[in-house]
Amino acid sequence: MNKAQLVEAIADKVGGRQQAAEAVDAVLDAIVRATVSGDRVSVTGFGSFEKVDRPARYARNPQTGERVRVKKTSVPRFRAGQGFKDLVSGSKKLPRGGEVAVKKAPKGSLTGGATATVKKAAAKKATTARKATAVKKTVAKKVTPAKKTTATAKKATAKKTTAKTTAAKKTTATAKKTAAKKAPAAKKATATKAPARKSAARTTTAKKATARK
Repeated sequence: MNKAQLVEAIADKVGGRQQAAEAVDAVLDAIVRATVSGDRVSVTGFGSFEKVDRPARYARNPQTGERVRVKKTSVPRFRAGQGFKDLVSGSKKLPRGGEVAVKKAPKGSLTGGATATVKKAAAKKATTARKATAVKKTVAKKVTPAKKTTATAKKATAKKTTAKTTAAKKTTATAKKTAAKKAPAAKKATATKAPARKSAARTTTAKKATARK
């Protein structure tokens, strides 16, 4: 039995082929979505669908006999319920003209459950995204004060360097002015000493001439 035959089999029970196709699609979609998200879909008396993780392993190629490494993967698994097993094994007889003794689920429970599962997964993703955004904002806030501190430190260093340079310039200018003031005084002192020496020399010469006479 394929999907089209399954739709035809239940068309009379759900009110038409279109309604049956929609019902089958909705059930299968709900099962697939729930299984992919990691939830276990269990139908009492029928079986359960679940996601199973397979670790990396080595397998043998049946055609060549070569040993091949198989990567880690996830696969869907279906486990038949005890009622289903009993009917297939023949320990229980399949009712004629009636429905199989599988508990009926409330109307819309399968699709609703799948939708709820999808909504939960979306909510988890949204929460994770919000947390990541909050962490990024926190990191950004921490980085910004650090940048401000670095900028302030650079400005302070620049101000100190400027102040030192200005002080050095002022000291140099003061030293030059002081040297300039001392230079004229030294020249005057030298000039004053020179005439004094000349007067002393003249006096000595006059004394010698007097003594000779």
